[in-house]
Amino acid sequence: MGRNGAHLVRMAALFAAGLVVFLAVRQRFVPHDFGTYGHYRAGALDDARAKPIKFAGQRTCVECHSDVAERRSASHHAKVSCEICHGALAVHASGDSPATPGRPDGRAPCLTCHQKNVSKPAWFPQIVAAEHADEGPCTACHQPHSPGVS
Repeated sequence: MGRNGAHLVRMAALFAAGLVVFLAVRQRFVPHDFGTYGHYRAGALDDARAKPIKFAGQRTCVECHSDVAERRSASHHAKVSCEICHGALAVHASGDSPATPGRPDGRAPCLTCHQKNVSKPAWFPQIVAAEHADEGPCTACHQPHSPGVS
């Protein structure tokens, strides 16, 4: 095996040692149930089920607030979920909390969707806030559940 053969043996030993370290680290850090359902950890389903539910869903809101749902049904916001603006409401809907959800900020949630952005379609209502109304809540002129100018 000459001088060059010794280099190849050292390289092969280094490669084998790297492979052993890789397999040991993988054994230590990759969960045992990873790969049961393809590139997915089977226990993730149980982990997700164990988390508390935060969102009530649109149907739950409509059960108690049918008047608001009726008003919204003819507006551009008809398909916007209540929890987009009002936040997670599962605790409120379950009755476990006596507190009612607060009114959302009258400006920030509106600008999240309606601030001018070139990536939005031209037909979507967009404004440049500083030109449209540089301060104050949008709700001063617009009714959020039926957002035409009031």
